[in-house]
Amino acid sequence: MSAGPLSSRYRTAFITGASTGLGLAFSQMLLKEGVQVWGTARDPGRLPACAGFHPVRLDLADGDRTEAAFREAERAAGGFDLVINNAGFGVFGAYAPTEFEAWEEQFRVMLVNTARLAHLGLRGLLLRKGGALVNISSIAGEFSLPYQPVYNAVKAGLSALSESLMYEVKGTGVIVIDFRPGDYRTDFEGSVRRPDQPGLDPLNAGRMARAWTAFEKMMRSGPPPVHAAQRLRSALWRGRSGTVRSGRFFQAVLAPLLARCGSLALKRRVQETYYGL
Repeated sequence: MSAGPLSSRYRTAFITGASTGLGLAFSQMLLKEGVQVWGTARDPGRLPACAGFHPVRLDLADGDRTEAAFREAERAAGGFDLVINNAGFGVFGAYAPTEFEAWEEQFRVMLVNTARLAHLGLRGLLLRKGGALVNISSIAGEFSLPYQPVYNAVKAGLSALSESLMYEVKGTGVIVIDFRPGDYRTDFEGSVRRPDQPGLDPLNAGRMARAWTAFEKMMRSGPPPVHAAQRLRSALWRGRSGTVRSGRFFQAVLAPLLARCGSLALKRRVQETYYGL
């Protein structure tokens, strides 16, 4: 890792979901590197108040207002050198018994409107002929979390979007990073939505209970968010498009190796055993 500050490459940054978890850790890392940060939250009162940080009210549920908020922040910053799409949320439940509105909102917030921000951000970066677009996807796009079907789907979709954009930006001075974190101690599980599921059968109810217990244990035993921030710093300093996996050794190294070398059936058996399914 270079001893030089990231501000020598990235003067300004836009980060969604900057009030807690990984988004807050990314913001703190960039501020220490001398980068001016425009960070978003639905409630700006939850955002840090410190030099170099500019709070932005943004609710990804509303695509038009999301675009307007980004454009206003971009004008204030004089353009962004770094755009990090981090905001999102979990929904835990069986797919069929849960009303589709819950899944539709997750698609809209975490894929459609996040892709909209990526589109806006990438346009600005290409005009400036430099900088980085970072989409925070997840290892869940490769190893699906039981009873979080749309979370898995949107994260896989973000990874596919990033992979495609890597071809487009080659030779432009812009890089695209698909950042795939595993489990971190962020209290993500504490904010996961668990909608009503009328008619849920007893078999699925038992499986869900075991899956949730394993999920909570996995999240609470993960590394601290600062670990992810340092991994992102290293990737930004390298200045190359690519996929970055981050998390505990099994998730960041062994699990991808299993995905490449093992069968899909084996991967599913490993998941079923871990989650008690």
